[in-house]
Amino acid sequence: MKHIIFQIAAAVSAIAASVLLGSCNETGQMFQNVSGSPGEIIVVIEGAEWDAEPGEIIRNTLEAEYQVLPQVEPKFKLYDVTPSNFTNLFWIHRNILIVNISPDVKENKTLITKDVWARPQTVVKVNAKDREAATELLKKDISLIDNTFEQAERDRIIANNIKYQEAGVRNTVAALAGGSPYFPMGFTIKKGDDKFIWISYETTSVSQYVFVFKYPGTGDDALSVERIIKESNAVLKQNVPGPVEDSYMITAPLPDPQLKYIKYNKRDFAEVRGLWEVQNDYMGGPYVIHAFYDKDGENVIVLLGFVYAPKYDKRNYLRQVESIMYSFEWMDDTEKKS
Repeated sequence: MKHIIFQIAAAVSAIAASVLLGSCNETGQMFQNVSGSPGEIIVVIEGAEWDAEPGEIIRNTLEAEYQVLPQVEPKFKLYDVTPSNFTNLFWIHRNILIVNISPDVKENKTLITKDVWARPQTVVKVNAKDREAATELLKKDISLIDNTFEQAERDRIIANNIKYQEAGVRNTVAALAGGSPYFPMGFTIKKGDDKFIWISYETTSVSQYVFVFKYPGTGDDALSVERIIKESNAVLKQNVPGPVEDSYMITAPLPDPQLKYIKYNKRDFAEVRGLWEVQNDYMGGPYVIHAFYDKDGENVIVLLGFVYAPKYDKRNYLRQVESIMYSFEWMDDTEKKS
């Protein structure tokens, strides 16, 4: 039943995509726009392998719990399709993982390609001679596969944000931080001065926010999770009031914030994930922080993104906010590109 429902959905998506303007590669070849929803992956695999260890490895990683959300949500939504059913209806999907197990395979290898049948598309192909080889290859490369699809989702969002950016918001943030992420259309400055900027996108049921501020980068603990949380809570208490008197936003003590040091796009930063709440009220949700030194090494710049969507799953909304933060560029680097 799942296959039938998804085939219908894919057919509708394919028809819709075919009427949209495509894009060309460097050789002039036309591509359709990708189909499917954010966070979906088509897994092309024989049913017996899906039910065996190769499928288990894929599910355990790609359907693992997304980091630090109020409720359990998977990193990706997987749809398994057998090779015989992998028709052109599925070819234009945004994310495709093909597990090719055949005695004709000459080399056990994982291949990553872009824009095979559509754009912007990511296709990962795992070639293996037999189930045992596929199992070993997936064990070795599943983190790479996971990161590849995560980056693909992020890249699509960033490309769209750059294309439809709110340049005024970016310039305001750059005046404080020396650089800025790319904010898409609809994001506005809710509050701002020379010490703190609150950027928001709000609908009747979902709010996505990014706060920008800095603190002195003194001491060996400047990028420790304890220091980042302490400095963030002080700024939140002062600048982000709650809906009732004597209420304000803070980071929640539980679960313990998760800290990871990341190198991305020639920048090193500390990433902190956790849950936020409102002191003396009942609001809450997920947040993610990027903290890094400014160009002079004197201050720590903090990008604090969070989501409030009490009626909905949070994964895709948080992924959108994270992608904004990942797009940060120093302003002088941006000028060199232009």
